[in-house]
Amino acid sequence: MTAITTIRIHHDTLPDPLSRKSPDAVAEAIEAALREAGITAEASDVISHLKIELPTAQLAAASTVLAGMRLI
Repeated sequence: MTAITTIRIHHDTLPDPLSRKSPDAVAEAIEAALREAGITAEASDVISHLKIELPTAQLAAASTVLAGMRLI
């Protein structure tokens, strides 16, 4: 069994230009960026925040991608 990590990003912390997009579009952009980096993840809009779920073993790599997007 693979350990899963959940990252939550509140909508009000999104940087420009992501803050101007719909939450679903932002989730799709995050998922695509992670996939491009070889990271298996699911990103979704959950009313007050974005939820990103990924294997814990890929957390360091995902953090690098998300930092590059100015999300963390």
